[in-house]
Amino acid sequence: MRLSAAQLEALPANIARPGYDRDARGIGIVHFGIGAFHRAHMAAYTDNAMAAGAGDWRILGVSLRSPAVRDQMRVQDGFYTLVERSAGGSKARIIGAVTDVLVASEERERLNAALAAPTTHIASFTITEKGYCRAPDGSLDLALADDHSAFSYLAEAFARRKAAALPGLTLLSCDNLAGNGAQLKRLIGDYLAARAPALVDWFEGQCTCPSTMVDRIVPATTDADRADIESLIGLRDEAAVVTEPFSQWVIEDNFFGPRPAWELHGAQITSDVHAYETAKLRMLNGAHSALAYLGLKRGHHYVHQAIADPALAPLIGQLMREEAAASLTPAPGQDLNAYADALIERFNNPALNHRLAQIAMDGSQKIPQRWLETLAFHQAHGRQCPAILSSLAAWLGHIRGDNGAVDDPLARALKAVWDQAGADGIVPALFGPATLMASGWHPSDAEAAFIRAAICAN
Repeated sequence: MRLSAAQLEALPANIARPGYDRDARGIGIVHFGIGAFHRAHMAAYTDNAMAAGAGDWRILGVSLRSPAVRDQMRVQDGFYTLVERSAGGSKARIIGAVTDVLVASEERERLNAALAAPTTHIASFTITEKGYCRAPDGSLDLALADDHSAFSYLAEAFARRKAAALPGLTLLSCDNLAGNGAQLKRLIGDYLAARAPALVDWFEGQCTCPSTMVDRIVPATTDADRADIESLIGLRDEAAVVTEPFSQWVIEDNFFGPRPAWELHGAQITSDVHAYETAKLRMLNGAHSALAYLGLKRGHHYVHQAIADPALAPLIGQLMREEAAASLTPAPGQDLNAYADALIERFNNPALNHRLAQIAMDGSQKIPQRWLETLAFHQAHGRQCPAILSSLAAWLGHIRGDNGAVDDPLARALKAVWDQAGADGIVPALFGPATLMASGWHPSDAEAAFIRAAICAN
């Protein structure tokens, strides 16, 4: 029997349920990219906020392509189980913040109506780095953006809101991009300039794009997880999400209209997100990517296995403390050494089974902000980063196919560069000026030699 509104009363007494009348709450948020991370993070914060106070903040989830989450959640009336796992055991609760999930291309009019509704105040995003349709140089790739991106739907909604003299929206990115709010604003602005120039001034005057830092480890849910959760709650839940107890959300105080009282439930509202965001990208995400490529190379499957490897643990510590942290300017009271200690403890959680292959996906979209910015900082100060360079060599082996099929939007282009350049030329061919992975870091001869030696040693 599936979890649904009709089956809530059948749940065991120790399973927490939404503490509010769901049917009495309207939709205030439209969220693009309603995967596991959103359901473990923003949706959980919103569920807490509605349980503690008034407000029409239910979430309409939007899948830009796949019907999988829609098919999981619609028959469950939007309900799902959130399970926090640690070495000490599991803790489960039912989340009711999501009212429904639609596939954008199949229900375009319903999506447009929701985005244009006067009761909708926030459009939010966890569409992963590749969902922002950026070319390798960071500019907007219009061809990608026209192919069912969030931007095309937003343009239609803006036109409706403008025509109806409705106020704009807060556009809230919850993705792992440096300056995610500023990047979202720039990319939407570029899309509108190309496809709907009459809306550019309205967008700039009527919408805001706060930056955020989001932090919670959320592995992909497996069939074994679903079976465990079914035994825990007595109902089948195809949309269940497994996560760690830790959760952090830092949000720039830059909202256009009303919002849920997320700060009363653990979120931090601040005037400057940058220090928290950069630390998370370079320390947590940078270490995660390093564990993925180095760990896969050594035959590991999960994060907790890789961090327990005596050949990898010192390298990850060096990456976080001596390379990433040393490139940062912390906010007042931000203890980066304590942050590194906490990250190591979280990585060692054996209950999560966070797959390295999941983290390794889409590396071309991730490593610029996770590794290359740190490399550029230290290069400018005359220093190398051996841990990141070793990780970069492992990534190059990964995209060559050393670990099997490559799941990356640039997989074909990366393979073509490999085929042409070979191990001796791959570093300047990928990371030099005007190359596929061009950035502020241009490898020195010594750095290129370090990476080549690491590649050839394997």
